[in-house]
This record gives sequence, structure tokens and C-alpha cells, in this order.
Amino acid sequence: MHNMKFIKRTFPVFIFLLILASLFAMTAYAEGGDVAGAIQSTWDDAKGQIKAVVNGVVFPAIDLILAVLFFIKLGSSWFEYRKHGQFEMAAPAILFACLVLMLTAPLYIWGILGM
Repeated sequence: MHNMKFIKRTFPVFIFLLILASLFAMTAYAEGGDVAGAIQSTWDDAKGQIKAVVNGVVFPAIDLILAVLFFIKLGSSWFEYRKHGQFEMAAPAILFACLVLMLTAPLYIWGILGM
């Protein structure tokens, strides 16, 4: 009984959103019927913007996260060393290798992807 009440309330909202989406939808036609050419042209136009965003936002964000994790793990390993006398090197070494890999990624990743 409760489900029927929920359906009766949400169904008109769903229909309204469906009608609204269909009113604002626009049909896109490829010039001369060449869909592959239209997609390639769009990709060529967006390629530079994608590269700029990834180089300027994505890589620095990943670098920041990895650097913070590296220093946190290094600090926790140091405190474990002081407590138990054994320094665990694996986790900080892996995080450092990932950080170096991500810091140098813009130099080679675009060549691999063909951009």
C-alpha cells in the first residue's frame, strides 16, 4: 500500500521531467552524413582542452594526494620505529615510487596516448 502512494507521487514528476527533457533535446546532424568525421573533428577540437585540464588539475591533485599520503605513512613508520625498533620501508617506498611516477607522467603519457 505504501509503495502505491510513492508511485502515485513520483510518477507525475517523472513524466514532467521526461516531457521537459524532450522539449529541450536537440537533434544533431553530421554534415554530409559523415558521423565519423564529425566525431573526429570534435575530438580534435577538444583534445587540447582535455590535455590542459588534465595537466593543470588532475595530475596536480593526484600528486598532492600522494605526497600527503607519503608523508603521513613516513611519519607513522617513524613512530613505529621509535616504538618497536623496526622501520617498515615497503609502504613509504611504494608511495614514493607512485609519487615520482605521477610527477613525471605529463612528460610521457601524452606520447603513449598519441596526443
